[in-house]
Amino acid sequence: MSIEKVETLVVGGGQAGLAMSEHLGNCGVPHLVLERSRIAERWRSERWDSLVANGPAWHDRFPGMVFSDCDPDAFVPKEKVADYFVDYAKHIDAPIRCGVTVTEVRRNVGQPGFRVETSDGVIEATNVVAATGPFQRPVIPAIVPEDAGMMQIHSNAYRNPAQLAEGAVLVVGAGSSGVQIADELMRAGKRVYLSVGPHDRPPRSYRGRDFVWWLGVLGKWDAQTAGAGMAHVTIAVSGAYGGHTIDFRRLGGQGMTLVGRTESFRDGALSFAPDLAGNIAKGDANYLSVLDEADAYVARTGIDLPEEPAARKAEPDPHCLSDPVLELNLSAAGVTSIIWATGFAVDFDWLKVDAFDADGKPKHQRGVSAEPGIYFLGLPWLSRRGSSFIWGVWHDAKYLADHIAMHRGYLAYHPSA
Repeated sequence: MSIEKVETLVVGGGQAGLAMSEHLGNCGVPHLVLERSRIAERWRSERWDSLVANGPAWHDRFPGMVFSDCDPDAFVPKEKVADYFVDYAKHIDAPIRCGVTVTEVRRNVGQPGFRVETSDGVIEATNVVAATGPFQRPVIPAIVPEDAGMMQIHSNAYRNPAQLAEGAVLVVGAGSSGVQIADELMRAGKRVYLSVGPHDRPPRSYRGRDFVWWLGVLGKWDAQTAGAGMAHVTIAVSGAYGGHTIDFRRLGGQGMTLVGRTESFRDGALSFAPDLAGNIAKGDANYLSVLDEADAYVARTGIDLPEEPAARKAEPDPHCLSDPVLELNLSAAGVTSIIWATGFAVDFDWLKVDAFDADGKPKHQRGVSAEPGIYFLGLPWLSRRGSSFIWGVWHDAKYLADHIAMHRGYLAYHPSA
């Protein structure tokens, strides 16, 4: 059987893979994109039904195409986001092959490039771009045993309130996914407990401009590293219900029971850290710091944006914040379901190359791997804060495509006779 040969193989047909394909095409680099399922599949099958993009349509897109039939300030539903990427693949005429899983990549011995094992046969590639994104393997902490007598799912398996059994729900994790799911469940009439850890809590909008706009003009998207101790701090922001600022005090006042970080399980009861008030306070400080920087920007530039003093008014502390629950007997509380909104880990088990450190993390500089010919794209903080966002991955892909094209030029050099 003949072995297919490609110059650059891109693994993953989501936003990262398509951005990479566009820029490789613009650089004249022959390439192939492999996607194990459908284009942008995770948007369709690994998110809850009501999910919308966390940024407005004018911002969360590629520069080459706008969302059709959509208000630029609206937050686009997940299916429409997936459709956008399908249309974009056609727009750039991406050489994408769906339904093909890459199972192993190894460097060739004694010759350039890599041998790529796939569900559709063997491919040899000079370069391989891992564009599988940051949401690869759901992480559920080993706290509550599987035989505890209740439904336990990760947020990537949650679809809608009707999916859950009768009874109360504990949502663990108060980043964007956790707080949006908890809010939806409460609106559906569920008794909801929300475990809140450290988080940033930016305003959805301020002085008539969306949070993403403020990050842009304040230079926050260009930050190259997270602040000390902030690399794993989640961001509580939402585009749901037209977009609104997450306010944990308001959720508590509406009937949601807030608790601290989930720590341990014993004899049918969960214990929570006594850190709820501190986590809320740090989130508030983050919120107010954005307002302060925005106000300073307006004062410095003289831009005409209306003042918004109401944005600084805090809701009263709900009872669950002033008198926190530190232990919860799940049966007595009627909790029949736990949703773990506890994030994801990357999974590069298929990439058998010398591109990882002792902890299994990719070794790279702006996505250019320590293993020549291997590239990473779509990871958080790949080059800056915006790297894992739709528009940010597009700019990172351009850098990698330029690097590949430059190296290609060196390899094509032949000295004159």
